[in-house]
Amino acid sequence: MAFNFHHINIALVLFLIINLCSFGISQNDDDISNGASYIFGDSLVDAGNNNYLPTLSKANMTPNGIDFKASGGVPTGRYTNGRTIGDIVGEELGQTHYALPFLAPNTTGRAILYGVNYASGGGGIMNATGRIFVNRLSMDIQVDYFTITRKQIDNILGASKAKEHISKKSIFSITIGSNDFLNNYLLPVISTGERISQTPDAFVDDLINHLRGQLTRLYQLDARKFIIGNVGPLGCIPYQKTINQLTEHECVALPNKLALQYNSRLKDLLQELNENLDGATFVHANVYDLVMELITNYAKYGFTTSSKACCGNGGQFAGIIPCGPTSSMCSDRDKHVFWDPYHPSEAANVIIAKQLLNGDAKYISPINLMQLRDL
Repeated sequence: MAFNFHHINIALVLFLIINLCSFGISQNDDDISNGASYIFGDSLVDAGNNNYLPTLSKANMTPNGIDFKASGGVPTGRYTNGRTIGDIVGEELGQTHYALPFLAPNTTGRAILYGVNYASGGGGIMNATGRIFVNRLSMDIQVDYFTITRKQIDNILGASKAKEHISKKSIFSITIGSNDFLNNYLLPVISTGERISQTPDAFVDDLINHLRGQLTRLYQLDARKFIIGNVGPLGCIPYQKTINQLTEHECVALPNKLALQYNSRLKDLLQELNENLDGATFVHANVYDLVMELITNYAKYGFTTSSKACCGNGGQFAGIIPCGPTSSMCSDRDKHVFWDPYHPSEAANVIIAKQLLNGDAKYISPINLMQLRDL
């Protein structure tokens, strides 16, 4: 009998692709003792949900993911060159697998016990945020999706073990809010109506009230250990510096002012929830100051620039056109704070994640993630 090597090669490639997608999760692997990460948010932590949406916000194209070892450098839909903060935190907490994207076809069965990622590029706290991208998962939809996962965990473990897994072994990570400013309130032309009809105070009020409801819904589904990131210095990203034609060490004032206004209210909200939601711990991650520290003192951390995107095109800081196959890409990716016009590089994500894991109250309070895990 003659072998058809062409068919064998196709079968081998398909086998490899399926295995890459699952990142080594075996349905029979019962080591869930190190807990799980349930990740909500935007493109800063999206692990590939937008691959499955008809949307203008996508990262499943080269050279994104070029340094992501688990896929062998194949793009996965992560908006960076390697791991996201969520990936790194999960690894350091001892979790044996990355949280899989909720919309991925292999996110089924026992795989969900290692964590699930609901984050979506372009998503925000408000449902209208990111409509410029056509499709994205807002925070409301992400929580809706978790309710589906929650029922599945009940079916797998039984009600009492499921409740223990969610409340004691799982960390709920929320990184959202940037798009509510960048792709909603601050968006030229499209958002003019909102800015005329709503003061910044009223808009921030809306954000906080919506987020309160979303976090309370997760609490009602037995989530108890939360980490919530505040909004970073939006006025300092390469995109904002480029379109506003700033010099290397300048940042745009309005986006940063709005971020700080929101962040102040977020801190109050988390304190309120800590006092009122019995048994829950809401940890506040001061991403704004952490990223600002990297931008201001980049050389101290081994970076050569904190203003120029490694992958992008347009203007002095390569900040106008997002990273894609036609972009110019730097050769020293670990020397750039920013991978593309909007998102940090893996090297920056590692520094941020380590502060969240082991840092002090300057960047993470009332406890850090290692302490949260051990509660």
